[in-house]
Parts: sequence; C-alpha cells; structure tokens
Amino acid sequence: MYNTRMSNDSAASRTSRLSGFYQKSVAERTAIIARWADLSPEEVAVLHEGLSVAQADKMIENVVGRYSLPLGIGTNFLINDREYLVPMVVEEPSVVAAVSYAAKLARAGGGFVAGSTEPIMIAQIQLLGVADPAQAAAAILAAKPELLAQANTSPSIAQRGGGPIDIETRHLPDTPTGPMLIVHLLFDVRDAMGANAVNTAAEAIAPTLERLSGGRALLRILSNLTDRRRAWAEVKIPATAFGVLDFPGEQAIEGIAQANAFAVADPYRAATHNKGILNGIDAVALATGNDWRAIEAGAHAYAARDGQYRALTEWRVVTDSDSDTHHNFLYGRVELPLAVGIVGGATRAHPVAQTALKVLGVASARELSEVMAAVGLAQNLAAIRALATEGIQRGHMSLHARQVATAAGAAGADVDWVAAQLVAEGQVRVERARELLQQTRSM
Repeated sequence: MYNTRMSNDSAASRTSRLSGFYQKSVAERTAIIARWADLSPEEVAVLHEGLSVAQADKMIENVVGRYSLPLGIGTNFLINDREYLVPMVVEEPSVVAAVSYAAKLARAGGGFVAGSTEPIMIAQIQLLGVADPAQAAAAILAAKPELLAQANTSPSIAQRGGGPIDIETRHLPDTPTGPMLIVHLLFDVRDAMGANAVNTAAEAIAPTLERLSGGRALLRILSNLTDRRRAWAEVKIPATAFGVLDFPGEQAIEGIAQANAFAVADPYRAATHNKGILNGIDAVALATGNDWRAIEAGAHAYAARDGQYRALTEWRVVTDSDSDTHHNFLYGRVELPLAVGIVGGATRAHPVAQTALKVLGVASARELSEVMAAVGLAQNLAAIRALATEGIQRGHMSLHARQVATAAGAAGADVDWVAAQLVAEGQVRVERARELLQQTRSM
C-alpha cells in the first residue's frame, strides 16, 4: 500500500526537481507520484494494470487483446512559474531522460513561458456545382446568424461557454475535378478536442448551405490543420548552464543555433528536427488519451505553411542588454497547432489517461496544450544540444543497450551489466548480448 496523502505544507512547497528519481525502483517512483497527485489506491493500481480487455472491447472494433507501452514521468518542468511532473508514454529509449535534462537546463533561465490561442476548430463543408461562387459566398455570409444557430449542436460545449462563432468561405477555382466553394465553420470547443462536435455541426448546416449556394455538399468534416488553435513555449537559458567537458557553454549555444538554422533551411533536416519535437508532444498525447495522429498531421502541415517544410522551432543566441558584461543566452521558441482535450473521447474512456491527467494537474485543454508545447521545446533542445556537442549516440546508445539486453533475455542485474558491456565494446546488437549472457551463466 502506498502512502498517497500529501499534507498542505508539502503541496505548497513541492517541486518537480526529483533528485535521483531515475535511480529509484518502480515502486518508489510510483509512491512519489502518488503523493504528488494525491492518488487513491485504485488510481495507483490503474497505473500498473492499465486498460482491461473488457474496456478495450468498448473502445475499438474486433478487439483480441491489449498492447502496452511504458509510462514514464518527465521531471524538472517549471512552466509559467508552476511545477509539473509530466506523464509520457513512449517506447523509444532516452526520450524521458533527455526531456527531463532539458527541463533542468531551462530552470537556469527561470523555466518555460507558454501560451495559447482560444480553442477554435475548423469544420469544412465542400460545395460542388456552384454556378456563381461569388454570389453564393455572399448569400452564405449574409445568412451567418441562421447558420451559427443551426451549428449550435453541442449542449455540453455550450454549457462551458463554447460553440460556433464564425463562418468563412474559400473559393478553389482550379482543382483536379473542377471548381469548389469551401465553407469554414469556426467552432470554440472549450476543453474538448472537438472532432465529434464540429463534425456534427458541419452536418447540421450542410442542407442550408446547399440551398444558399445552389450546389451540393459533399465532404463535411473537421480540418486537422488547426492553425486557429495554437500553443507556444519560450525559454531563455544562460550559456553558462551548457558547459560540459570539452564543450564550453558559448560553443554549445552557438552550435544549437547553427543546428536550428540547418533545419529552417533544409526540409531533409527539418523532418528529423520536428520528429524530435513530436517525440515529446506525442508521448504526452498518448499518456493523456489524445489523438497524436491529428497532432502530427497539423504540426507537419503548419511546418510547410509558407510552401517549404521547415523547423517548428527558433533557436538563437541573444545578449543580455541590461548587463555590462554582455552575458549570452540561448533563446528558444516553438509554436504549432495543438488540438487536445481533457474531456470526452479516449481521455475519459481510458483509465490510465484519467490518472495521467490527474498527475499532470491541468485545469483546461489550453493549459494541457501549453505544457505539451514546453515539452516539445525541451525535447528538441535535448536532441540538438547532444548533436551539437558530444553527439546523439552517446546517451541514446547507453539506453538503447538496455533495450537490446532485455530483448536478448537479460533480467534483473544482468540487464545493466550486459548493457554496459555492449556500450564499452561498441557492439549494441542482440546477438552479442546473447553471447554475453551465456558467459555470465557459465561462470
């Protein structure tokens, strides 16, 4: 039984700086998280037991079992002057360790500052066979009050202060199948991701749009390019925080800026650069029951919004203008569409997602998106700092070696011993891990 109760004094003074957290056992880490989030014994059990087969059978079709992934905790996060422990679901080694390290670096500059726009989703209605697109667009815009009233189809979102807010039109005169008139319904979804709500609203107004335009409504569905629903995070870290063996801080931050410039200019590099951002964001999305595929689609489309696929981040060296000594800092920023929710869908259907949200402690979908943006920025910082200094493989391969050792059949203390040998030899292969295991068993 874990002690899950946290006193008022400890709650007020708690910090996400958990020294030696990675060195503790799973049971010890779980107890710390239970106290942090005031988890009940039932919620603690959920973290270890996960989704039941019966629950899975209600979520998707043709269920035959469950598939589990590791749930870890990103530590050290200070965002908008608030401490966060961040649940992350990911199978790739080094992701959780890297993001926790970067969050620790960020604290040297006061942590992350994050923000977001209102949670506006876009539903698209495709109108075909419109004889006079300009006249149809004018008629549609003139009927905006009627259309918005018809689109107000979600009582639960309306109760939270959301609902349809605007109508826009777009004429696509030259598509492979001919001209189209596209109607955008803008919908404030509050704390929901909002896909079901905006799709229902689009269906509701389609007959009226047909009447007003004289055309035929075909597709009626949300867009995952949610560029009206963005989140961003910024950080400013002194160069002195980056000093490591053989790499002075000034050299490190200059290298990070140069690495980002590469990703801004070159789509081949940008694809890998942005994947690193999404390593963090997707892991939080999975932990909280959000649609990581929608996030990916929106992020990549946004990265190509000016016609070339580019980095989603900005990293540059800045000088403290208030200092006579001209101290240098690394400034970083990320901004991207982030349509996420804390109510409805898998967020509430999956028991682990519910508990993960409680650990995270966010009060709104906007706050969740801001945390995710900060996590994405931290993940990217960790990756390009490693690339620009000692190289990405040093830390990654040591953690990957543990995975390889486990795949070879190692357990308990053998995992660490085999992993250390693999890294020392520079042969991180399952075959070599098996040979080392045989050696230990023959001793």
